[in-house]
Amino acid sequence: MFQNDNLATFQIQLLTKIIDIEKFPFTKLVIEKNVSPEEYDGLFHLLEVLNQEFMEQKEEGLLDYSSLLVKFAGLLTEKLAPAETIYGLKKEGYFPELMEEFTQLMEKDIL
Repeated sequence: MFQNDNLATFQIQLLTKIIDIEKFPFTKLVIEKNVSPEEYDGLFHLLEVLNQEFMEQKEEGLLDYSSLLVKFAGLLTEKLAPAETIYGLKKEGYFPELMEEFTQLMEKDIL
């Protein structure tokens, strides 16, 4: 197993040399913070749920989505910082409307 771990690490190092990793800040964050596959899947499940809630609230005419941001921050794995994660997700194009709303809320010092 140790050999495979070294090989995987080596391959990731090679990939980061040929890919502009700055274009993928969320992916870089996941790798750097050693986020497990379960934590990664859990994050995307959380985002799907929050995005659905966001769309429903938006459809109902609500204008304040700070409760969704607080929920996100509270349920996010402790390995990831909420603001850094949101900016990374936004740059990579995940859940664009939700990430835009979260970004605006963070700029208003909600988080």
